Amino acid sequence: MPSMAPELTFTTFQEIDEIYSTLNKTFRSGKTKPIAFRKVQILQLAYLVQDNLERFKEAFAIDLGRPPLEASFLELDSTISDCKIAYDRVDKWARTEKAPFNITFAAFRPVIRKEPKGVVLSISPFNYPVWLALGPVIGAIAAGNCVVLKPSELSPAISGLIAELIPKYMDNDVVRVVLGAIPETSKLMEYQWGHVLYTGNGRVGRIIGVAAAKTLSPISLELGGKSPVVIDPKCDFKIAARRIMWGKCVNAGQTCVAPDYILIPRSSEDAFIRALKDVHDEFYPSGATTTPDISHIINLAHFHRLKNLLDSTSGTIAFGGQTDESRKFIAPTVVKGVKGDDSLMSDEIFGPILPVVPMDDVDAAIAYINAHDHPLALYCFSPNAAFKNKVFDNTQSGSAVANDVLLHCAADGLPFGGIGPSGSGYHTQGFTFDMFTHLRSSIDSPGWIDAILGARFPPYTPKKIASLGYFATKLPPRPRVSANGHGLVERRNNTKWLLLVLSLTVVGIGYTRGADVGEWVRWVKGLIGV
Repeated sequence: MPSMAPELTFTTFQEIDEIYSTLNKTFRSGKTKPIAFRKVQILQLAYLVQDNLERFKEAFAIDLGRPPLEASFLELDSTISDCKIAYDRVDKWARTEKAPFNITFAAFRPVIRKEPKGVVLSISPFNYPVWLALGPVIGAIAAGNCVVLKPSELSPAISGLIAELIPKYMDNDVVRVVLGAIPETSKLMEYQWGHVLYTGNGRVGRIIGVAAAKTLSPISLELGGKSPVVIDPKCDFKIAARRIMWGKCVNAGQTCVAPDYILIPRSSEDAFIRALKDVHDEFYPSGATTTPDISHIINLAHFHRLKNLLDSTSGTIAFGGQTDESRKFIAPTVVKGVKGDDSLMSDEIFGPILPVVPMDDVDAAIAYINAHDHPLALYCFSPNAAFKNKVFDNTQSGSAVANDVLLHCAADGLPFGGIGPSGSGYHTQGFTFDMFTHLRSSIDSPGWIDAILGARFPPYTPKKIASLGYFATKLPPRPRVSANGHGLVERRNNTKWLLLVLSLTVVGIGYTRGADVGEWVRWVKGLIGV
């Protein structure tokens, strides 16, 4: 049995004032801006995790009863990997970008500067208390910010360990941890921040959003929601059941993108439930109630919430349903014949309970999804491209995933975020860097440009008005609307191709004289709309 988590000592309001003041002074000093400094801090964070893997696994066992394999696969390995990616790519991420070439503005040398937003705040949840706590810190540091991390008080072992280790590995004038609950979070939200990231539920997300609006602090929200699974009866039931059950059981279903419910044709409901039961028995051959491979619910309040949902359902428990308050344990449970107005469909479940909702067809499934809040993830299991496209093209969700669950969150190069009620903003790896980065427009206008644009200055004469007309945007030929009013048919324009041939001839001449051929071609293409 894991030992009990030590009680957290919450940060005082006076300490929060000092933290905010210190980090602002650090940021204004410019200390965080050199790339070399950022890379040192990123690498230190990676070693913070790597050096303390066993301590983190022990803390996971205390807070969530999480098996060591899940702790490594879901969070610890991913956090170290994200540090390495940021360490390798921060030079590229932070590099000033040239604006797209435009002959009108080329002389101004327009660029986009990648600048830190200042002191940023990340409020992280209990369910992934390392990856969703330290991941934003990685991106914030990579972007050159100072950062305050407020981890969840519901995972005290993990949060306490992070609060202990951050000062040992990180620059204490750059990264600070605030421990606390509602009062401390409310205190933090009184300040103006360069950016706020909140990860949690929609109810608290609304409160955080209102508080951020009072100080005009930009904010990103990752809020979760009921992520549906649409089943094509032609899919491989064994593969689909294995992946869905894993996604529902891992971390005891306490995952913001866990499969929340299944939409399946009525004729296939029983067969698919048999496949789920077979997989369940393979996962837990000695029974779910005795296996060490299932996490427990985070606290009694969440346990009772889930038990009440299960007790109130009008569906039929196909298998599972066992609960143990003393262990905060709920067995993986599949409920069949669930209707759209059932207790299990009222809100995000966030536990190992899987409702199966029979539908007439895929059109009915799409209609049901669209009648509710946009989910953070939408899953579809099908071997048919047309089926998958029909589901994805006619719905909205944070992510659209075919034939697997959860893994998209860790896919290199993909953003993670919701849409509408499931959240706003994008993060993970380079997208976290972008979230905490200000894209600062910059031009450098030469003195001689007034010989060309001098007409912009008063007095405004007819001659000046006419001269500025030369800079007016040239539109493509006017399109024709088809007879039925649908679609646009563009008139054929042979002139631009003749101009292109002529311009290439000129380019050939210019090449022999050392002209900038690439710039000339881009200018001609922009002029004629090619």
